[in-house]
Amino acid sequence: QVQLVESGGGLVQPGGSLRLSCAVSGSIFSINAMGWYRQAPGKQRELVAHITSGDNTNYADSVKGRFTISRDNAKNTVYLQMNSLKPEDTAVYYCNADLLIRRNSYYRAYWGQGTQVTVSS
Repeated sequence: QVQLVESGGGLVQPGGSLRLSCAVSGSIFSINAMGWYRQAPGKQRELVAHITSGDNTNYADSVKGRFTISRDNAKNTVYLQMNSLKPEDTAVYYCNADLLIRRNSYYRAYWGQGTQVTVSS
């Protein structure tokens, strides 16, 4: 019932920009931290950006200064603004969120289905 729906991926030229969105759908009690990960062919999944419930952020060194993570708590949505894209950014991007489904339970990690980002001429 609860799912993370991603959008915004696609093909872009080097130096271009994309904005990824990930909305939590379904009935949930609370959202804690949210983040974006990516996995390129032949590589392990890696953290791209992370944002806490208090809007504290951290980024992978490879994207720092180019990517910005943000969240809209009223819409249960996390965003990733990607600028100055490089071919090395090509990967499947996954969002995640720590969700509390029931108030007497505990936070658990949920994942989106992934969206392809391709940076190429």
